[in-house]
Amino acid sequence: MLDKLKGIEERFGEVERQLGDPSVFGNSREYARLAKERAQLQEVVDRIRDYRRALDEIAQYKAVLEGHDPELRELAKEELPALRQRQTDLEAELRRLLAPRDPNDERNVILEIRAGTGGEEASLFANDLFRMYTRYAENHGWKVEPLSLSTTGLGGLKEAIASINGRGAYSRLKFEGGVHRVQRVPATEASGRIHTSAVTVAVLPEADEVEVNINEEKDLRIDVMRASGPGGQSVNTTDSAVRITHIPTGMVIVCRDEKSQHKNKARALKVLRARLLERAHEEQDAKIAESRRSMVGSGDRSERIRTYNFPQSRVTDHRVNLTLHQLERVLDGGLDPIIDALATREQAQALGAPVQAEN
Repeated sequence: MLDKLKGIEERFGEVERQLGDPSVFGNSREYARLAKERAQLQEVVDRIRDYRRALDEIAQYKAVLEGHDPELRELAKEELPALRQRQTDLEAELRRLLAPRDPNDERNVILEIRAGTGGEEASLFANDLFRMYTRYAENHGWKVEPLSLSTTGLGGLKEAIASINGRGAYSRLKFEGGVHRVQRVPATEASGRIHTSAVTVAVLPEADEVEVNINEEKDLRIDVMRASGPGGQSVNTTDSAVRITHIPTGMVIVCRDEKSQHKNKARALKVLRARLLERAHEEQDAKIAESRRSMVGSGDRSERIRTYNFPQSRVTDHRVNLTLHQLERVLDGGLDPIIDALATREQAQALGAPVQAEN
């Protein structure tokens, strides 16, 4: 373990030297890459230094125990338990920091919400979820930008696509992808019967242009359409809506929310890049999953990841068997208790067997 920690410290020193190199300072892309790497290494290096100090202090007190001064030996006996606990805590923290990380964790997010089974009630709940994620993002200081919203006449959402920009957005929101089930009495239900509806959520890491190579001339068919809207508004008289078809995959992205054709095209390309990046990751993951299935079998897996039960004010996440009787708080953006539990599970799976430290 100490050899691995030494390698991280050496890399941190090398990155700092490179950041001080005038030739790197003049290359904005390379400087940004190194600055990001330094920021990621900083927390680990700080813990490594704390860990080394704890080991040094333990060694010093062990030497005191072998000495002849009874008062110093007694002091060492009193101090060593706390220092050993400090060592154990730092080892656990280092294992967490050194565990394999999702390379997309620091990315921005493309969030897609779609009403599923349940008709208008599903659309209304899709709107509730969009508000929930918007409030959650605001609580974390992230910026939400709607890219495409398809509304219903009763205030629901057939589909919502938005970008969420902020440090660590994907690391938290990636757990939200899946089928969200709602159980409640619709406002239009005279008999008071509980209905069950479903909404699908997709969380995609936003792709950089350099990661997804798109040849606009060969790969894209771009159609300009007349956006629909209330009569008399300029959106009715301008061909501003944009539909982009990615010819190699058949993916179709439509953006119509902006009056500017240029802005709608930029938004559609952002969504397309995210979907293409996700597709590439899924193809890679499918190969790994197929290998895993051959070893452990497919197992029984329910489609839903979470249920929101209004009559009981209950939210249950089925992946970690966590139930909270705080439905209103969760729908107001209070998702952290659920996401914390899911992140803890992911960390435990990544850590595997604990690493034994050298003494």
